[in-house]
Amino acid sequence: MTIETFAIDGPLLLTPAVFGDDRGWFSESWNRRRFAEALGVAEAEAPEFVQDNHSRSARGVLRGLHFQMLPHPQGKLVRCTLGEVFDVAVDLRQGSPTLGRWVGARLSADNHRQLWVPVGFAHGFLTLSEVAEVQYKTAGYWSRECERSLAWNDPTIAVAWPLQELPAPQEPLLAPKDAAAPTLQALAAAGDLFP
Repeated sequence: MTIETFAIDGPLLLTPAVFGDDRGWFSESWNRRRFAEALGVAEAEAPEFVQDNHSRSARGVLRGLHFQMLPHPQGKLVRCTLGEVFDVAVDLRQGSPTLGRWVGARLSADNHRQLWVPVGFAHGFLTLSEVAEVQYKTAGYWSRECERSLAWNDPTIAVAWPLQELPAPQEPLLAPKDAAAPTLQALAAAGDLFP
């Protein structure tokens, strides 16, 4: 497995080894020991995954940017098993020197990459292929009371979504809650950032 870091401390881009021949390929998509090594912690200290989620989206669907507040935050290990998405994590940690900054990576069934989105970050993705299936493990159960959203198009964050790759009118398809999500400034005013 190769591990790539970002300019922002926390998120990681993981690419597992893929072994292929004329029959197909094999890959170990997750291993607790190797994941702990990637995070630089003892195996016993690695986040415990308690839930697997699986979504299917059409081209142009943008899901996010989502996160969960305390006391039920979630870390996510995200991969795309069909098609391709542009996956994003946004730093929402108060006092972080990178608060409001984002990282992004293309995840696809072909590149096998996975994005680790730790607690303290919002997460979202834009579907670039005709159809994409995204699967992710969560460290923490889903909680309606703790669930929050951040505006995907907040100009202070300025995520460089590859909207130019979508058919005209190059606008993402959003769930109502994502279309109405607050800005980073509004989240901060409401006390919905991570301590």
